Amino acid sequence: MIELIKKEIQNSIDIKLEVLNNSEIISQIEILVNKCLESLRKGGKIIFCGNGGSFADSQHLAAEFVSRLRFDRAPLASIALGTNSSNMSAIGNDYGYDQVFKREILALGNKNDVFIPISTSGNSPNVIEAIKAAKEKGIYIMAFTGGHGGLIKGLCDAIIVPSKSTEKIQEVHIMFGHIICYLIEEKFFKK
Repeated sequence: MIELIKKEIQNSIDIKLEVLNNSEIISQIEILVNKCLESLRKGGKIIFCGNGGSFADSQHLAAEFVSRLRFDRAPLASIALGTNSSNMSAIGNDYGYDQVFKREILALGNKNDVFIPISTSGNSPNVIEAIKAAKEKGIYIMAFTGGHGGLIKGLCDAIIVPSKSTEKIQEVHIMFGHIICYLIEEKFFKK
């Protein structure tokens, strides 16, 4: 069992090293940080969404912005779509599950926002519908995905984790989110 534990840790390290040495990914993170800073300075918000583990990651990252990451500071505007269970059940029942995030983007999003949809496969129908709605509203979008990027890759900017392992992709997505929040805290509050 010890060797299996070490192998899993090494797999995670290997993927993160691949990300570290990928100049395109590093550049995309920098772009996203700057877009988020611009959004927040204009009174916009950072919007996340995802399904399953990516839904949990969306809530986690939105909480880091609204609460804090590394130091006490004013809250930063951020939401995770789908956290209002009445919205989710009503939209899912009345329009279908593929519309749950789209309807919330249409109701809550504006052109000053940044939208970070998360889908490990890049093929989640409800995330794709939300991306289409965000594009209609003129919202900047940078998705977190994995593998080859799925259908999302053709719809918006996407940071693609070079892995096919769902849990390893999710580990890197949460790392991206923490890096982005850390840099935004530094640039927004410490100038």
